[in-house]
Amino acid sequence: MRANTVLILISIGLLLGLSGSPLVEAQSQGEEDEMIRIIMLPPEAEVTGMYVDGNGNFFVNAMHPDEDQYNATIGVINGVNWNNLPDVVPELDASSQAGDVWHGIRTGYGQYQVLLQTGDALSDGQLAGGIYSIANGQQILLSQKPDFNAFIPTNQDGTSGFLYTAWEDRPAGISQLEIQWNPNSDQWDVIGSQMLNLSSINGGWVLCFGTVSPWGSPLFSEELYFDDTEDWNNQNYRYHQGQQLLASYLGTYPNPYDYGFIVEMEDSDTNEPDLVRQYTMGRYSHENAQVMPDNKTVYLSDDGYDTVLYKFIADSPGDLTKGTLYAAKLIQDATRDSSTTGFDVEWIELASSSNAEIMTWIDDYDGISTDDYVNGENSYITDQEINDWAEGRLNQDLNNDGIIGYSLDDRVAFLETRKAAAAIGATDEWNKMEGVVFNPNAPEYIYLAMSNIDRAMTDGQGDIDVSDNFCGIVYRMPVLNDWDIDRIDPVIIGGPYTSSAQYECDIDNLAGPDNLLVLNDGSVLVGEDTNKHQYNTVWLWREYIEPIVEVDERIQMNSIVATNQPDDLVSSWTYEIQAEVSDLAIDTTYTALIVAKNTSTEEWNGIWWWNEIQSDSMQYLQSFTLDRGCYIIEGSLYEKSDLNNNAGEAIVLDQFQQELVVGSGTCNNGVYAEVVEQIEDNSTDLEQGEESALPGFGIMLLLISVMIALIRQDSFEN
Repeated sequence: MRANTVLILISIGLLLGLSGSPLVEAQSQGEEDEMIRIIMLPPEAEVTGMYVDGNGNFFVNAMHPDEDQYNATIGVINGVNWNNLPDVVPELDASSQAGDVWHGIRTGYGQYQVLLQTGDALSDGQLAGGIYSIANGQQILLSQKPDFNAFIPTNQDGTSGFLYTAWEDRPAGISQLEIQWNPNSDQWDVIGSQMLNLSSINGGWVLCFGTVSPWGSPLFSEELYFDDTEDWNNQNYRYHQGQQLLASYLGTYPNPYDYGFIVEMEDSDTNEPDLVRQYTMGRYSHENAQVMPDNKTVYLSDDGYDTVLYKFIADSPGDLTKGTLYAAKLIQDATRDSSTTGFDVEWIELASSSNAEIMTWIDDYDGISTDDYVNGENSYITDQEINDWAEGRLNQDLNNDGIIGYSLDDRVAFLETRKAAAAIGATDEWNKMEGVVFNPNAPEYIYLAMSNIDRAMTDGQGDIDVSDNFCGIVYRMPVLNDWDIDRIDPVIIGGPYTSSAQYECDIDNLAGPDNLLVLNDGSVLVGEDTNKHQYNTVWLWREYIEPIVEVDERIQMNSIVATNQPDDLVSSWTYEIQAEVSDLAIDTTYTALIVAKNTSTEEWNGIWWWNEIQSDSMQYLQSFTLDRGCYIIEGSLYEKSDLNNNAGEAIVLDQFQQELVVGSGTCNNGVYAEVVEQIEDNSTDLEQGEESALPGFGIMLLLISVMIALIRQDSFEN
């Protein structure tokens, strides 16, 4: 008895010691996120205008290429339904041969069709990309910067419609192409074209990325890229040429507060759409406005340096003219590695207003020109006014002058939005925040691109302090039930970065993420804007998701066969047991315990373990000896990590039990009796699928045995 108890104790000790550290399985090949190169652009060209319509057509542009070799291009990839991609998408080779790229946009999947290039003649006699004065009709510039695309169908099957493209210049333009699918050529026919007249909104300023609202209105983003309004009418400011060109466009000097907003296009399925600035979502360097499926919640990105993430909630669904603007406050994880460090998000309310009210505030600054500029002074909203508004909003003395300031209205929140957000505690340390995107067909996440992780994000100060990543990162934000977000995490990591290389970021991975597009299956298209790759690239990113496997783990005993039957009554009998497992989960390691209990004496007579079970149909073969008697043989299957972590509470996944008579006698109610007649066949063959009558029987009694052994050991020592 003592020997058997010691055996039990040793067996359990060995079992619990099989794994002293958490189970870590090595990731096998194919079990990782995919980065598939699908498009490469000509030298110096930026990827812009990524848009997939309802039929899966993928529109994409080449902005500002090397103009000596190639003009800026608006086009579409035909022959592929990007709303229904196959499991395997062909990858484009990373070529560095000029001949492979000079001719245009290269694709690894589908065929790229050029629809329009800078300088092409349009139906109205103007030039594609031409920006013409609304004052005198003269051409002011010829843009090489086609950015956002939006296709608005005009028939039920989406084979005809208007393709709108934003031209990202100072002043900006919008082109309209009327296109129709030609089934004979398997291409689009351009049947009409024009540059739109933007006089209704006093022209546009740097119209860049955008999106289409759930109700079908294109939303263009004015990327203000003007950090300090104080310099707007300073003729010596390094970027003043833009204001001069805008003045030529208008015929009068522009009001800075007319620009830097989201522009909504209404009646976009007609030849004469209407344009409306939605002042309610604030003035800053807009990159994109993503309207959520409630038709009220909008997330907005702010490009540039020291920028802010925003949220807008409209008062009424589908109406962006009234609502409340919020700015994000970040709480960083207790780590610095930018590839893994995320942030909790709190939302700070800035103010509520309407387009009508904000327009009255803007009108207060009409008529100011370069003649009014005074060095060291501000002709517009001053930093002191911003401070006074913030102090009144918070009821705090922020500048320590002993006075809590106030403001008569909330114009600061909507006309100097970035500074206002920072003044009341929002996080203004983002660096080169690009597109924020969402797809209602894959509603789990919103994605946000950061083309470069440095400067205020890595300076050891403020709310954000992470390690540099000069190749950029794409973040994502889990969407909550009410379309809110409270978390931001890195998910697509650019690099690695090599400072000594001619093109510093690895050619086989992301660099400078800019435009993003979420496909219906949840994969993400990432367009680059960088000089850290020789040729900017569009990547298809697919996240590796652990397969959900319906498992019903099984352990069964195939046979117990007597291999040695002694003639005398005192020698042990030898048996061989064969067991088998099936329906196991992938990437999971299992352990099985096989035990023998003498039902006559209530003693344990053997414990065997089957460890490191990792695949279906594995078989276990074990020989053991038992004295004559009545026994129950039990096998129990566990996840190895579960058993090792807490044997007493480990879950029994499956089990078998079988009565066994050892010897030539018989068993009656668990009591063994010897008989004279020899039993010829003492093997027991079991049918598969036999169910256990006592779940967890083995492990419970094992633990009881351990306790008894410990008690006896303690008594012996005392």
